[in-house]
Amino acid sequence: MINEHKFRLSHPRISLQLCFLGLLVGILSSGLIVLFQLAVSGLQALLWVESEDFTQLPMWMRVALPIAGAAIIHQLIRHSRASYRRMGIAYVIHRVKIHYGRLPLGSGIGQFLHAVVALASGFSVGKEGPAVHIGASAATMVAKRWSLPDNTMRILSSCGIAAGISAIFNTPLAGVIFVLEVVLREYKIHYILPIMLAAIAGAVIYRAVFGNTHVYEHLELLRMPLEQYPTLVLFGLVVGVVSALFSKALLTTTAVSANQPQWLRFALAGGITAVVGLMIPGALGGEAGVVALSHSSDITLGLIFALLLGKMVLTIAALGLGIPGGLIGPLYGIGALLGALLVLILSPMLPQVAEYHSLYTALTMTAMMGICLNAPMASLIALVELTDNATVIVPFLLITLPGFLLAHEGLGGRAIFLRQLDLMGLNYKVPPLEQALQKVGVLALVNSAIVAVRPQLSEAEQLDLIKSAEGRRLLIPTGEGQDLLSLSDDYAHQATPLKRTPLQGLPDTATLAEVYRALEPKRTGMVFIYHKDPSCPIGVITWARLHRYFRIEGSG
Repeated sequence: MINEHKFRLSHPRISLQLCFLGLLVGILSSGLIVLFQLAVSGLQALLWVESEDFTQLPMWMRVALPIAGAAIIHQLIRHSRASYRRMGIAYVIHRVKIHYGRLPLGSGIGQFLHAVVALASGFSVGKEGPAVHIGASAATMVAKRWSLPDNTMRILSSCGIAAGISAIFNTPLAGVIFVLEVVLREYKIHYILPIMLAAIAGAVIYRAVFGNTHVYEHLELLRMPLEQYPTLVLFGLVVGVVSALFSKALLTTTAVSANQPQWLRFALAGGITAVVGLMIPGALGGEAGVVALSHSSDITLGLIFALLLGKMVLTIAALGLGIPGGLIGPLYGIGALLGALLVLILSPMLPQVAEYHSLYTALTMTAMMGICLNAPMASLIALVELTDNATVIVPFLLITLPGFLLAHEGLGGRAIFLRQLDLMGLNYKVPPLEQALQKVGVLALVNSAIVAVRPQLSEAEQLDLIKSAEGRRLLIPTGEGQDLLSLSDDYAHQATPLKRTPLQGLPDTATLAEVYRALEPKRTGMVFIYHKDPSCPIGVITWARLHRYFRIEGSG
């Protein structure tokens, strides 16, 4: 059934087939994410960790868990293929930009296992990084099963990512905006419907398994009066400074440790986590514990400061030294602790601030994520969905916009994921013309008027075929591909009037960007398109036809 619709999928427009595939990817991705969450909670239960609370563990376990976890992850990675070792959101962005979102399926399995161990061992990493990688891997599985066009693969990869975010946080709209703002970094109308369907599937499956609840909807978030707005701007400036400092520290750690052997990096990560966990056990694990503490009215200034410092150190040590996991969760925890700390510091001078403790904490929590990841819209939508409260929109903007401008314009901050790609030496920049051509499959432009010539035909029979071709191009197979068979321009001085021109072949899953790269150096000629194998040509695309497309149709 899929093969019949490949031609339609190759065009950059919305279709029922694309929506169906997006929904299918969303269901598969969400199912894997639910399995991942159950695996994490199940392993933590075996280790006597309740609700990600590591404070109840004995001291020896708080030391042993991260060290043992780092050793296990190191061994798992060491015995995997080199192509399976890169993981995380930054790597997925690279694959989406350069390889249409196709991932080595082994890396998805590795991400699943490594992240389960990391989260159960108390490392300060989030679940959303593995969710993004697993979601994109689910899209690769679907696309590989039906040999779908690469331009469709990029959309399906985005569907898997949106479903992963939705299935982790129960925030379908935030998942959609995250993909558009952070991964694709563009908005196209034919992307939206399949991505939204996938995100809805993620939310529905999450709610079917874990219940229809939002994480912070139980909080009593009071409507903030106008007189608090100057304080919001002050909070925003502080969050901007902390975001810039945190980003710089994380990226510096990543850069310094990049050339160190993996065993040393993981040993350091496990050792630092063990030491900090011994002194500040509340900082271990994901964000759930520290976010809950930050909303409590019984916390003290000293405890909050210790937790904030510990959480930042643990996150930088884990992610900067290469422990697989996500960044959004730890940013939520750091932001929430920072908001609670500012409330406690300002309360003696501004007593009314304490009344809005929970609101300030929720605002700084998501603002920290939006500023560090260069994703203010995704963080805003996440806040609205997590709190089930739309009155937070204006206060959020008053915190985030000043903080974002200060961090990125005043302090030289930059989106963490893109900077991580620079440090890893992975490309993510595509020229605008190629970026536009990547959205169109070769089947949208292929000329199927060809004749497949049997190589055993005599020269006279080949000449007869050329005379009767009537505008069709003749392709004759070779050991490596196909040659274009035509009459020589000057065959008076040659032994034969026939001319054979080798052609480069491209699979029918390719996009016009590959055609452009093949023909652009000479700006002439053609490529042949084949189905499954170069011995099965289905048509050709000429430079003239491609040039006409991106000059006329592509510009529209």
